[in-house]
Amino acid sequence: MRVRHWNDSVDGPFSETALRQKLEAAGYLVSRYTYAPGTSFPEHSHRIDKIDAVVSGRFRMVVAGHFAILGPGDWVEVPRGVHHTAAVIGEEPVVSLDGARFDDN
Repeated sequence: MRVRHWNDSVDGPFSETALRQKLEAAGYLVSRYTYAPGTSFPEHSHRIDKIDAVVSGRFRMVVAGHFAILGPGDWVEVPRGVHHTAAVIGEEPVVSLDGARFDDN
């Protein structure tokens, strides 16, 4: 699992709108979710390629056995069929942009 980090010098100032535009430009349909402290997702997979990106808060991700904690401006790609889990870390809700790609681009 490769964690991507927002780079102000390349991507400009970080914002939810800028992150959404970056994911959409990469071919993803983006939805916004807010997860309360204590939220966790058991191991699962999807039939589509996905990106989990964090706008605020901290998200613990395990993708194909690899562990990372994502903070604001971080994202990971989760290929279709790959097992993963996620959990909110700490007392702050996580605002997440969920990117889904339904084709083979």
